[in-house]
Amino acid sequence: MRAPEFWRRDGGRLAPRLLAPFSAAFHLAARLRKSTTKPWRAPVPVICVGNLTVGGAGKTPTVLALADRLQAQGLRVGCLSRGYGGQLRGPVQVDPQRHTAADVGDEPLLLAATAPTWIARDRKDGARVAIAEGVDVVVLDDGLQNPALVHDIALVVVDAGYGFGNGRLLPAGPLREPVAAGLARASAVVLIGDDRDRLAAALQGRVPEVLTARLVPDDAALRLKGRKVLAFAGIGRPAKFFATLAELGAEVVETVPFADHHAYTPDEAMRLVEAAQKQGAVPVTTAKDFVRLPEGAARMVTALRVHLRFDRPDALGRVLDPALRGGATAASENKRG
Repeated sequence: MRAPEFWRRDGGRLAPRLLAPFSAAFHLAARLRKSTTKPWRAPVPVICVGNLTVGGAGKTPTVLALADRLQAQGLRVGCLSRGYGGQLRGPVQVDPQRHTAADVGDEPLLLAATAPTWIARDRKDGARVAIAEGVDVVVLDDGLQNPALVHDIALVVVDAGYGFGNGRLLPAGPLREPVAAGLARASAVVLIGDDRDRLAAALQGRVPEVLTARLVPDDAALRLKGRKVLAFAGIGRPAKFFATLAELGAEVVETVPFADHHAYTPDEAMRLVEAAQKQGAVPVTTAKDFVRLPEGAARMVTALRVHLRFDRPDALGRVLDPALRGGATAASENKRG
């Protein structure tokens, strides 16, 4: 599904009030699940990258940025994902040469291009397999609300332009859990984008650290400036992607939104390509959508790729380094044992 507009600001609309009883039931079920699950503490540090809202905050670029940083420090990183949208339950290591998005989901394919990546519906099983393969640190893509693993570091990713939406729990709003409960477990908040609503100031004192960052398009995106583009995306908030293209200077002649993790059929993908050709435009989509395209259409579509840049890398180090030093000592002792 695509996020309904009232999730952003309900403005006294009827739908959120009608859905409030379902939100209460959702919250009760989540609390029951947490109370009946005993989390497992891994012998290596576990860094969880999650969010409090559904869809589109920037978790995957954050995981990729962390994997790059940790690998540059000489650590063997293992990324772990549930594999949402894929048919395999795992645990299985993702092989981009063999697996498709239909097998393992779109996000794991992107992660596997940067660091060894495993998918597992049971996060404990996935972490155990990755650790058995010799990883020094597990980076969990999503899973803040999953109680299966103890998180040594929990980074809560927030889209500065969206914040926490209307502040209501699913399905009346976009929240997976109450804001206060999620922030209480956070080692830091990663606030991505222009902070027009001064969220950083509002979060000060509620979490140990507020890290600001921005999504930076790759150099290939510069070639889109001044060109006509047909933009399509099946992500949590497609409008955010369309706005990014406009900010890059592309002439967006048509936008086509799809539901998050949409699986493109060959006919559907070719219709998008043909619609772009009729308007003299370039069909452009996100990197996550690109891996879900049929191979024939993918050759005719441009992917806009972005990477996350932290405004203060030293502040990120203050969050990560204590847990990594402790984890290195524990892992060394575990190997000797």
